[in-house]
Amino acid sequence: MGLHLYDTRTRRVRPFVPQRPGHVGVYVCGPTVQSPPHVGHIRTALAFDLLRRWLTQSGLSVTFVQNVTDIDDKIIVNAERAGTSVWELATRQTRAFEDAYRAVGILPPTISPRATGHIPEMLEMIAVLVERGFAYPGAGSVWFRVGAFADYGALSHQRPAAMHPSPESEPGKADPRDFALWKAVKPGEPSWSSPWGPGRPGWHLECSAMAGKYLGDLFDIHGGGLDLVFPHHENERAQSVCAAELAVAEAATATASAASRGAVSGGAVPAGARAAGAGVAGRGAGAGVAGAGVAGEMARYWMHVGLLTTGGTKMSKSLGNSFFVTDALAAVRPQVLRYHLLSAHYRSSLEYSEQTLDESAAAHDRIETFVRNALDILGGPAEAAALAAEADRVAGTEAADADGAWAEFAAALDDDLGVGRALAALFGVVGRGNQVLSKTHSRELAGWVDVARRMLTVLGLDPVEQWPTAGAELRPALDGVMDVLLDLRSAARARRDYSEADSIRSRLAAAGVVIEDTPEGQRWHLT
Repeated sequence: MGLHLYDTRTRRVRPFVPQRPGHVGVYVCGPTVQSPPHVGHIRTALAFDLLRRWLTQSGLSVTFVQNVTDIDDKIIVNAERAGTSVWELATRQTRAFEDAYRAVGILPPTISPRATGHIPEMLEMIAVLVERGFAYPGAGSVWFRVGAFADYGALSHQRPAAMHPSPESEPGKADPRDFALWKAVKPGEPSWSSPWGPGRPGWHLECSAMAGKYLGDLFDIHGGGLDLVFPHHENERAQSVCAAELAVAEAATATASAASRGAVSGGAVPAGARAAGAGVAGRGAGAGVAGAGVAGEMARYWMHVGLLTTGGTKMSKSLGNSFFVTDALAAVRPQVLRYHLLSAHYRSSLEYSEQTLDESAAAHDRIETFVRNALDILGGPAEAAALAAEADRVAGTEAADADGAWAEFAAALDDDLGVGRALAALFGVVGRGNQVLSKTHSRELAGWVDVARRMLTVLGLDPVEQWPTAGAELRPALDGVMDVLLDLRSAARARRDYSEADSIRSRLAAAGVVIEDTPEGQRWHLT
């Protein structure tokens, strides 16, 4: 059926068709680096990491942009409390986020722009909005005029008249709903020069400017946490659409002018005019694939990740019930944390507790144990891959079953990243593989472990390539020691000293090594 994604703006699951064939542009709102990352941050990042991996697995090239907000009210307040500079705090916490992402195997962004590195683009955007009447200066700040944008509230499905006032109460604001594009300087705060006086950018403006610079006025997917739908993404959308419409209008004028001279009749449209103007007439009218239903939009799909809860209550720093990533990783292995935070559908809430972590650890261990045991039996990853390829050539019932399992997994992720069904397909594979662990059907076992690892690679959980066991360099020595011990056990059985043979087996089991007697001889694997 192809990939379908839920779009917050239209409130429906829609077929995903990239704006440009073969390529996907994704912008995810990254961290405001005011304090260390908590597990809620990681859940959101992991959801989009899964999306990115699945897009890539599906043969698409992905430009993944995730910003860093390194200037903000909260950063300024926290730096002052800590007795440090804004820049030192932002740098330290940016590194903490990077460490946390790396710890749970999140792929680094294609581009990771920082807000403070894009002040010129923000000033240019403000100037366009002021010129067009969508923004106005007041008391050294610049405000977006919410009442001037008729489509305001379409993303969060609210009526502007029923909205609460913006919490920003600086002087110069004409309407309580208006929000700051540029904030006038205050004593002791970082500031930049602007045509309206020294100050700093508003939070919402930062993402609009960076998304536009790296992905253009219209791109494929904009994402973030559910708590960003309003006001952050609503405001982003408003200012981006209003700023881009000026370019659209200019492009349309250029196209009309060219047409009057007869240039367009032969298909020659001025550079940029078709891209900017295509499908603009009538918002949502749907002219052409790229602009279908999104004329005058910022992003073609808006994706938002559900909240993390603890004790049924939303996890947040303000409520004092958040768990820092460093504390979480002190309690569980990073791959278990990754598994847990991916285990529920990205749009649903997810409970975070000691009990749910223990359940996830048990589930993950079952998967990991199967893969490692199967590879031990098959002689290692290379040997297993060769046997799996042989199984594909033979194309028996087992190969068809493995292909069917992969098809179930793919169909689940194509259905708005249905990770629950995808994990069910994975556990089905693990169950079938465990049934043949001690049998002679090596090709069948190789086929099951191969498809399991393909699934785990998409999930970022492959225990071989993505999460190699610490101490893997000692494996040759361990193999040698086990050969000696198995020889000793075989010798004891040959002389009918079954007590000694059983003692060797029991002592190895206590150490975490399982011995199996098969028609092909003794096999061992780690528990």
